[in-house]
Amino acid sequence: MSEFTFPQLPISKALPDLCATLDQHGNVVLQAPPGAGKTSTVPLALLNSEWLADRKIIMLEPRRLAARSSAARMAELLGEPVGATVGYQIRGERKIGKQTRIVVVTEGILTRLLQSDPELSDTALVIFDEFHERSLQGDLSLALCLQSQEFFREDLKLLVMSATLDADAVAGLLGDAPVITSEGRAYPVAIEYLPHQQVPDDPRQLPGLMSRKICELMEREHGSLLAFLPGVGEIRQVESNLREALHDRPDVLIAPLYGDLGKNQQDAAIAPAPSGQRKIVLATNVAETSLTIEGIRMVVDSGLMRESRFDPNTGMNRLVTTSISQASATQRTGRAGRLSEGVCLRLWSESRQRQLPAKNSPEILLSDLAPVMLELAQWGVSEVSELRWLDLPPPGPTAQARVLLQELGALDEMLRITAHGKAMLALGTHPRLAHMMLRSVDLQLQQHACLLAALLSERDIFRGEQRWDRDIHKRMEVLIGSAKNNSADRGAVQRIRQQAKAWQAQLPANSRTNQQASTPDPLEATGILLGFAYPDRIAINRRDRERRFLLSNGRGAHFSHDDELALQDFLVIADLDGQGRDARVQLAARISKPALYEYFDDLITTRESVRWDDSSGRAVASVQTLLGKLVLEEKPASDISPELLSRALLDAIRQRGLRTLPWDKETENLLERVRFLHAQRAAFPDLLENTELPDWSEDQLLDSLEHWLLPHLNGLNKLDQLRQLDLKNILLAQLDWPTQQRLEQIAPTHIQVPSGSRIAIQYGETPPVLAVRLQEMFGLGETPAILNGRYPLMIHLLSPAQRPVQVTRDLSSFWKNTYQEVKKELRIKYQKHFWPDDPLTAQATSKTKKRMENR
Repeated sequence: MSEFTFPQLPISKALPDLCATLDQHGNVVLQAPPGAGKTSTVPLALLNSEWLADRKIIMLEPRRLAARSSAARMAELLGEPVGATVGYQIRGERKIGKQTRIVVVTEGILTRLLQSDPELSDTALVIFDEFHERSLQGDLSLALCLQSQEFFREDLKLLVMSATLDADAVAGLLGDAPVITSEGRAYPVAIEYLPHQQVPDDPRQLPGLMSRKICELMEREHGSLLAFLPGVGEIRQVESNLREALHDRPDVLIAPLYGDLGKNQQDAAIAPAPSGQRKIVLATNVAETSLTIEGIRMVVDSGLMRESRFDPNTGMNRLVTTSISQASATQRTGRAGRLSEGVCLRLWSESRQRQLPAKNSPEILLSDLAPVMLELAQWGVSEVSELRWLDLPPPGPTAQARVLLQELGALDEMLRITAHGKAMLALGTHPRLAHMMLRSVDLQLQQHACLLAALLSERDIFRGEQRWDRDIHKRMEVLIGSAKNNSADRGAVQRIRQQAKAWQAQLPANSRTNQQASTPDPLEATGILLGFAYPDRIAINRRDRERRFLLSNGRGAHFSHDDELALQDFLVIADLDGQGRDARVQLAARISKPALYEYFDDLITTRESVRWDDSSGRAVASVQTLLGKLVLEEKPASDISPELLSRALLDAIRQRGLRTLPWDKETENLLERVRFLHAQRAAFPDLLENTELPDWSEDQLLDSLEHWLLPHLNGLNKLDQLRQLDLKNILLAQLDWPTQQRLEQIAPTHIQVPSGSRIAIQYGETPPVLAVRLQEMFGLGETPAILNGRYPLMIHLLSPAQRPVQVTRDLSSFWKNTYQEVKKELRIKYQKHFWPDDPLTAQATSKTKKRMENR
């Protein structure tokens, strides 16, 4: 290793304290602001530590570009080439030599190392850089390292570094680890906001606004500029705008910067501008941390980012454009103050700044967890709670991931990893794509499958208008070489072919043990392979004007515009945006019905089905051939079993509504009383404790007909026979005896009033109503109440003609303040009835004065 001198950076003051703390502790947290120099300096400062003992330091970077850049910077400080003392390993690229002692890794590389050697026997320290980004792989790797430290390697040291981090929470996760804080040396950055009226309402206005503001800043200020945009599409639009606007400015270079760019283009964006020139770097949030872009003193921030979110309800990822957090805004602003005083223009209003979330949401709460669950199964963990996480993986996506992995054959019934699952994991990609590649072997489609997997892992290779063509097979023809497309992204095509070649080398040789598996023609092959990866997204054409398809998982999808694929009977959909009732198809391939029967017979089932045909008033039975929720074929059934007839009646009830059933007053009263008590659970928890109250809302009753009504339909096959049902007792059977007793006690059907009459309580109103003639309430000072006297009823006081003369929940106030006025009117209108001056001492009655005298 060459001798070197540390550059004078803000982190330098914290290095002695950090080295001493790591000498004494296994885990440490380092908090240092952007530009402090921690990424390139800390690993080098630890190289001479005694505890290192000729073992390695592994540093995890969340981004490939940052991994390459930080390794190059450390090697430069040592005066060595990359691959000597400092090396890196990312997906598809490795520069490590025999003497390498610092290895910068990213993506799932650290996880692979842990799975192959849980002790990390040749490693003394693992550094988690920029941990505030909370990448999925970062959280997983830290959880595995903590368990490795606990069970195998007490001497393994962990260092978590970040600029904007909840240091106390991380320190707690690391066993109350000490926290080292480095002061920054950022130059002042003047922050400017847009006036509220200039903030665009439509995201499509962003590229134009960004282009104008960049030109204004370049005229006003000196130095180079970094602009943050949400995605590649916006970068390309702004780049085009700027090249047109600045075509006569040879002193200004325009450089895009995002993860999928080629290495040379990325290096050019990071490098300092040549003498006498200035640079405009258009970047995604890849430039937010770790990277130092030379000469930047201006930042224009769109305030937006793009992230993939997993919806467990649909089983699909969707790419969403969302606001950045306050922490990200701080990070981005700091890029303008690393070398001198700078300026940051935020394309949102100052009031909006206060509404931004404090920090970004961790990927583990937003992502598809199938890759994580497969890793955990290989690690030997079946429950996520067995590991220590900063945020526990949520139960919905966790359950969804397990179901998918079992369907793909990666996990057995006991959630243990299978041999097939281990082979999938070895390929180092999403389980869906790994399963597809392994299934391709028996069909002699390895090259096709590996290209398809690499294509699905990359951005779309089609550019411009051709991106609207949703047929993924046309992309495959370009990759295979059977078709030319001058607008295809050559860099992406080259990366896809390289990755596919690497995967193909990992696949086993074709044994042809399955002699029934025939090799399909290329046009059919793409759809069949996609079906292996996405069996839940095999789709059937609904044949309507909206170009809609039904997926085998029961969800819907549609084409947003005319497309050849929209005319196909069956598709396999690889990419959906996942938004709304019907997601939009982004990429798909055709597949034929014969291919479904030949290659997906394990997913195909048959069942008897019956539905109610309301127009004919009878049950219609059929035998259906199904693939998931898709009906491939349907034939009339000759006989209908009694059970299916009963289910047909349920179908009729759902079509017609609950009013089809024989409701009488007593049954409706029971229903309303239970609904009332169900609604009062939160307000009176002590009264309703240990009382099992079902949800008897109309929707819930319809959804649960199989549970409460189906057992009573045996032998019935016509709608008019439903009149035989004792609906009240059927519903009562859903309540246990203590609940029935409690119902009678606190929500009685009737109340006895002073006249002696038992008056029914109307629970269908809110609050429940007691409608009673005013004369029958004489002598009663307080409002009748239910729920053990804690819930006053709404009293409708009626005239002798049963018409309301007053509505009140405060009977005492009525007697005191209102009765005398009401009495005047009633004496005139109902002269035969008794209207006393003092209602509280008068006798309650339901009779006229004459009948009272006769009595």
